[in-house]
Order: sequence, then structure tokens, then C-alpha cells
Amino acid sequence: MADSPDLLALENQVCFALAVASRGVNAVYRPLLEPLGLTHPQYLVMLALWEHSPRSVRELGEELQLDPATLSPLLKRLEALGYVSRRRRPADERVLEIATTDAGAALRAQAETIPPRIVDRLGMSHEELDALRRALHRVIAAAR
Repeated sequence: MADSPDLLALENQVCFALAVASRGVNAVYRPLLEPLGLTHPQYLVMLALWEHSPRSVRELGEELQLDPATLSPLLKRLEALGYVSRRRRPADERVLEIATTDAGAALRAQAETIPPRIVDRLGMSHEELDALRRALHRVIAAAR
């Protein structure tokens, strides 16, 4: 049994590889997002809003898989930056809607330069990154 892999070896842990990769990729994004005044979680919120705006806080939380306690401070900060507005939905005052402002919509043009720079920095082909993304989505679905 000496040839059997050590199931508890750190290097054999999926959770370790995912955690280190996540920190590393976030570090690659950081200098690209700083000129936009965004953190990586705020960038994810803006990506979701650039796809569809306005959205309710609940819809954003579901898409980003963030709980309200995590999402709320992100939204307040984005509002303070002038990138989003928060308002009650006229048809249902219980629903808080988040929408991009003109400044938030204009930020999209600057953000379009980020993905190609990330691809370049990671030194992986589009095919490799697409395969990785698909595999990670399978991991996310399985972990639910």
C-alpha cells in the first residue's frame, strides 16, 4: 500500500487547489480593478448588472450566490461610488431594485479591457480556460 496516494496530503486536496487558485486569480484581477475603484466582489455585481439591470437584491444574490448580509454592503459601496442606484420597486415596495447609473453603465467600456488582460496574464488558451470554467461549474453544481 506504499504506492497508494496519501488521501490527506495537502497537495491532493481539491479544496486546497481551489482556495489557492481563487486567491491567485483574485490577485491578478486586483491591479486591473483598482483604477475602476472596484474590488473583485463589486466587479462581479457590476458584471451581473451589465447583463440585466435593474434587478432585485434577491435576484442578484441568487445569481452571485451571495447572502443579503454579504451583498448589502457591496451594493451600498457601489452606490456611494455612483455606479448603482437602489430604489423600491414601484409595483411592490417590499422589493429593493438595483440598477446601474449612467456612470455605472459607462464603466462597462473600461471593464471590457479586463478579460483579455486576464487571459494574457494567466497564460492559458481560451480553450483551457473554457474547459476549466465548465469543470468549475460542475463542481459548483455538485456542491449545492
